[in-house]
Amino acid sequence: MRNKTAILLLVLATALPASADKKQQGSATLKDFQPAGTTDKKHKHQQFDFIFDVPTAEYTCRSKEGDKLKAIDWPVGTTISYEIDKDKGKVKNDKGKKVDCTIMRVDPVKSANPQ
Repeated sequence: MRNKTAILLLVLATALPASADKKQQGSATLKDFQPAGTTDKKHKHQQFDFIFDVPTAEYTCRSKEGDKLKAIDWPVGTTISYEIDKDKGKVKNDKGKKVDCTIMRVDPVKSANPQ
């Protein structure tokens, strides 16, 4: 009986921190969409930076190398859906196109009344 209780407590102790780390998700306006880096014979597809604001910060999320993206699918000022999990991100436009990306920069929102 004591072993079962110890195992149960161990499982709960390891499961609680994992469940406390929630993904951040929602919708935002695409603030900017910029090419990142250059292309060459080995790197044929351009990478892009998605820049968007959430209530707590401004995020820059870079597309993966090798992803084929068209700039016309990502007009600045349109609404996107986002999902952020640590340094991994996903963005989705209103037409349903999804892109996995890596969080490159987080700029916390500064309060309007500095103290």
